[in-house]
Amino acid sequence: MEPRDTATRYDQIARWWQSQHQNSSYGIAQLKRAIQFTAQRYLALDVGCGSSGRFINVLLQHGFEAEGLDISREMIQLAKEQHPGTTFYTEDICCWIPPKSYSLISAWDSTFHLPLNQQEPVTKKLCNALEPGGVLIFTCGGGSINGEISGSFQGQDFDYSTLGVDAFLQILTEQHCTCRHLEYDQYPENHVYIIAQKCDRSTSTTPN
Repeated sequence: MEPRDTATRYDQIARWWQSQHQNSSYGIAQLKRAIQFTAQRYLALDVGCGSSGRFINVLLQHGFEAEGLDISREMIQLAKEQHPGTTFYTEDICCWIPPKSYSLISAWDSTFHLPLNQQEPVTKKLCNALEPGGVLIFTCGGGSINGEISGSFQGQDFDYSTLGVDAFLQILTEQHCTCRHLEYDQYPENHVYIIAQKCDRSTSTTPN
């Protein structure tokens, strides 16, 4: 499934999503864990922000200036109603070029919808958009091998893909990011979240 098809399906459930997830605690504890690793709290980006503004609220409460990105126009329109002073991007993360550096980037249950061949370039893009010491939190399918699956949610069909945990960790290392936390948080379901931090080269040392 191409990202534009995913956008169309989320357009159909945007209002339901807003009403059902407005006060949901899903993912909030994990986001707060990621925030604890941040060296500084300037600008944050929520990739696949949806319409409820839950993560935006938490980021603002913790001192960040928050921005949101989603490929669904309906989701973004509703999100703007919740946070009229916040910058939102209606963009495909596969094509979007981050215009700034971020202290924290969250991609909770969003990038796992991407086609398999976009997982690596998008993960690298998010790592590169972090400022030194910046933190990335994202979800992915667990296991050791790559693959794609399909499923249905609220009457809409969605596709999911993963590179496997080992491949994601390798990418993070190559992009000078350190894994701070990895958890199968819905075990026995194959759902993983990873928190990684960009190397702050100003504080790194070189062996003599």
